[in-house]
Amino acid sequence: MSAQITLNWTKDSTFETLLDGHKVTIDTTAENGGNNEGPRPKALMLVALAGCSAMDVISLFLKMRVRFDKISIDVTAETSDTIPMVYTAFHATYHIDGNIGDAAKIEKAIRLSQEKYCGVGLMMKKIGPITYDILLNGEPLKPQKHED
Repeated sequence: MSAQITLNWTKDSTFETLLDGHKVTIDTTAENGGNNEGPRPKALMLVALAGCSAMDVISLFLKMRVRFDKISIDVTAETSDTIPMVYTAFHATYHIDGNIGDAAKIEKAIRLSQEKYCGVGLMMKKIGPITYDILLNGEPLKPQKHED
C-alpha cells in the first residue's frame, strides 16, 4: 500500500492539491513571496496530528459509550532556533466537556490514540516527543503530564 498526492503550482508561492476530492491550498505570507491564500505546509503537520487523534478518540468514545458534548485539541510545537526551523517536540491538550463519571474511559481512549492508533502521532514521535494532558470540563483529568 502506498500514498501519493500531486501538488500543483498556481502562482508565486501558492500551490494546490486535491485530497480525497477536496481542494487544499498552501501558501506563505506576502513578506515571503506568497499571497497568504492558505496555511503554511509545516502547520498542516499539527492539524494532521490533532485530526488523527481526534478521529481515534471519537471512535473510541462511541465504542466505550463515553458521554460527551465537546472535544477540541490544541497542539503546540517547539521549533528549533536554527535554519531550517524544524519541529523538535509537540504537546497536545485535549479539552473534553463530558460526564465526570467517564473520566477513566476518557483517559484510556486518549492514551490508546497516543500509544497505539494515531499513525500521524507515531510518525511524529520519530521527530520529537509528544506530551499531552487532558482537561475534563476545564479541570485537569490528571495533574501530571503524560509522556509517551
